Amino acid sequence: MTRFDEPHEELLTREGAPPGPTTILLESRQVPLGGIRGITVHRSLPQRVLPTVGAWCFLDHFDEAGVPMRVLPHPHIGLQTVTWPLDGEIRHRDTLQNDVMIRPGQLNIMTSGKGIAHSEFSTLADDNSSLHGVQLWVALPPDAAGGESAFEQHADLPIWQHGGVRARVFVGTLGDATSPATVYTPLVGADLELEANTHEQFPVDSAFEHAVYVIAGEMTVDDVRVRARQLLYIGEGCTSIEMSADAGARAMLIGGEPFGEDLVMWWNFVGRSHADIVAARDDWEAGSERFGSVPGHGADRIPAPPLPGVRLTPRRRR
Repeated sequence: MTRFDEPHEELLTREGAPPGPTTILLESRQVPLGGIRGITVHRSLPQRVLPTVGAWCFLDHFDEAGVPMRVLPHPHIGLQTVTWPLDGEIRHRDTLQNDVMIRPGQLNIMTSGKGIAHSEFSTLADDNSSLHGVQLWVALPPDAAGGESAFEQHADLPIWQHGGVRARVFVGTLGDATSPATVYTPLVGADLELEANTHEQFPVDSAFEHAVYVIAGEMTVDDVRVRARQLLYIGEGCTSIEMSADAGARAMLIGGEPFGEDLVMWWNFVGRSHADIVAARDDWEAGSERFGSVPGHGADRIPAPPLPGVRLTPRRRR
């Protein structure tokens, strides 16, 4: 969606926790997107201590009322973009000639493969309209990262109700609900709504690591109080996650099998090496057919920023 920035982290850990999966509570940070006509988002992935959760490598939460999203054509490699609006509408256009509106409850999932470009513009009806949603990236394994690009939109997504927790599953499987979206590694992504006075043991895949990002309200997750715009990481090995909310809450659950490869992330690119990133940047700046052109924008596009004066290296967990 936009430029990858060096993270600023604030790490909080549990004290006196019993043996079991690692838990790390992380703050999101504000990042401006799309230049002077863009928006400011709350970014909780990647973090310096946590570059990935499964293959999930990026999570932005946007919630500025009355501020339009105007992100001109920009490129991607090596990833899937997962766009999940909560309020408002977004127009997506890409180099595969897709031109679609995405609305709350619908999923856009775009597979970059070796290269794609797209634009994202909100359609605010008036100055009081709200634009609220989440965008995530999924790192692709080598075969898919070097393959062809693709785009899917899904309006009919399954819901799994577990006690006071209602989960709309947009990626992967949770309980008996499976999303139709194409993924390339074992993953789960779900929009959770917790009723007031909810206290549930929420079953999950023990082979996955997970994270819970709170969108609105507050909740307690495995004895850790998590406020809005915070993300709680939970390591693999647990069969359930304990969730409770006194006044109700909304959150994102993401997870997957730990991603076994080192990734180099810069700007809108996910690669395996410095050379991957340099080649993609050069191709974008040269107007290569690798990325094509997005209809309706003419020559308007987001230029690539300058590369840093050092060799890009993979981000590894501490």
